[in-house]
Amino acid sequence: MAALYLYYFIKLANELSSNPPLRFNRERREVVYVAKKGDKPRYTSWESVIACVSSGKLITQYSVTPEHKLMIGLRETTSGEVLWSVIPCGSLSLALSEWEAIRAYMENGIDSLPTNYSDELEEGTVEFFKLCRESYREEHSLVRYIWGFITIQLFSGWTLPCHISEWINNRPKALFPKEVLEWSTPLPLADHAKPSKELVAETEEIRKHFAREKTLLDYFSVKFSDMDTKSETNE
Repeated sequence: MAALYLYYFIKLANELSSNPPLRFNRERREVVYVAKKGDKPRYTSWESVIACVSSGKLITQYSVTPEHKLMIGLRETTSGEVLWSVIPCGSLSLALSEWEAIRAYMENGIDSLPTNYSDELEEGTVEFFKLCRESYREEHSLVRYIWGFITIQLFSGWTLPCHISEWINNRPKALFPKEVLEWSTPLPLADHAKPSKELVAETEEIRKHFAREKTLLDYFSVKFSDMDTKSETNE
């Protein structure tokens, strides 16, 4: 059993470090996707990217766990085939925030992203583990500290999971093909791609909607309602 677990762990760690990630090029307003190392890069325009969030429940014999994923669909320019990249997220708000960060960067540049001034330790690191241990010790009796923290953490590997996580995160990531690296080189300002007139017009409509203290969901509810009404009228 231990050998089987080790096999799948190494396999997963290798996949995480061997598959190139998505690359977003703001100057070209394009996205490139390499399914796996050695495959031909696939390009798609930024405005044809599909984004959605999947929410569900993972049911096992032990528990029911909420499951949220950000799904990014890239439509192949030639064939029209949609390739999906799935990003697991801890919550619905994190999935939405992940996409909003990508969207804000592509539309407004890196300066539009909020600066992270937080001094909080990252969960899963050795430093975070030590902080939790100190906090637990201060808030509980010695007996509860020994049985409620020390014993449980010893059986779960103490800081070993933290070191494994750090090792995976620090592993060399897969390099992009030379073609993608050339595609990623900066362009002269005059050659930067511009958003389409349709996108600019809809963005302005959405901002006016926000000014009336409405949400994005409200905007699309009204929009699709109007489209349905027009469709029924034409029929």
